[in-house]
Amino acid sequence: MYTLKIRVMFMIQKELIISKGSLLIKYLKNPPRRNVEGSFWTAKQRKANRIHEISYRACFKPQLPNFFITQLTEPGDIVFDPFSGRGTTIIEAALLNRPGISNDVNPVSKIFVEPRLTPPKLEEIKDRLEEINLDNSEKAEIDISMFYHPMTEGEIVALRNYLYNRAMTGTEDYVDKWIRMVATNRLTGHSKGFFSTYTFPPNQAISQEEQKRINKKTGRKPEYKNVKKIILGKSKNLLKDITPEIRDQLVTISKNVKFYSEDATSLDSISNDSIKLTVTSPPFLDVVSYSKDNWLRFWFNKIDQKEVEKKITILKNLNDWSNFISKVFSELYRITKPDGFVAFEVGEVKSGKIKLDEVVAQIGKNNGFDYILTLINKQQFTKTSNIWGVKNNLKGTNTNRIVLFKK
Repeated sequence: MYTLKIRVMFMIQKELIISKGSLLIKYLKNPPRRNVEGSFWTAKQRKANRIHEISYRACFKPQLPNFFITQLTEPGDIVFDPFSGRGTTIIEAALLNRPGISNDVNPVSKIFVEPRLTPPKLEEIKDRLEEINLDNSEKAEIDISMFYHPMTEGEIVALRNYLYNRAMTGTEDYVDKWIRMVATNRLTGHSKGFFSTYTFPPNQAISQEEQKRINKKTGRKPEYKNVKKIILGKSKNLLKDITPEIRDQLVTISKNVKFYSEDATSLDSISNDSIKLTVTSPPFLDVVSYSKDNWLRFWFNKIDQKEVEKKITILKNLNDWSNFISKVFSELYRITKPDGFVAFEVGEVKSGKIKLDEVVAQIGKNNGFDYILTLINKQQFTKTSNIWGVKNNLKGTNTNRIVLFKK
């Protein structure tokens, strides 16, 4: 009876995989003349692992890299993201038994990605937090009183010092790195699950003066938040889908995951013809200042913001953006395996007047790739989409566009 059930389930799963895989295979054999629109990677189609739930500006949903990784790679193939951000591509690749290479000039990226490849057990996190003395009388060297209650500020500063000392003495382990990751993610936000008083959005830190204006407008003042309790609560949520089997797989894969912090136009650490699939989203055109977004995260991790600003590319016009992306594609062509792929996600700029997917399609072809198609995924608006003015579909949906190339 059980053997029959398992066999039936296996056959159904096999049929689903074949059916899912047939979509891109069909397009690869007979590329359409026009863009293809649909709901290719929506939350309704597949529930993502909660290990992904880390707030970060401009991140795409895990279902997106899953769509391309499952159809265009096999277990063991190397998956790459030159603009890794919170690490959605790399984490999803690891969950699918693919090693990855993560690259981002922002050092916060590695802080967010690496610990989720070696997730500790909740009991280990709890025990470690109990060992750490968070003296709530500590005081930051900068004014962050508009974000935090004095006692919360003290706990944050004490944790900051603990983590710094562990890193400097070479005693920082995977549990410490996990605590650092969660604390860095919980610094500011709009709910009780963050260390700060009400601020928005949760994926960046606004300036001190802007926060003062929010406090005045809303009549709020920072209330005490228990730092250890919040870290443990967020950890519990992130680890809900991590079974012993998944943990073992992630830890095994982590041994073959590499982290770089190089300019994406000069990826000297990556060998020629080594990457099977790249899934990425480049810096926005004249929209985002990643350095300003992360100033409080830099402070907490004792990262020199000015040094990071020297590396981060902010592009003010389409010509500069195109030149930068062209250099990126030159490197992508070098490192991509023959018959390898690049899935390049872009948005719409200036209410759709600038279609970056068309620009990228030409850039890819100019650098030697075969342009396959552009997949336009329609999705429902999120609160964050509305905040950033993403209103490229008046009926309440917005789109992301993936330009697919083959070498």
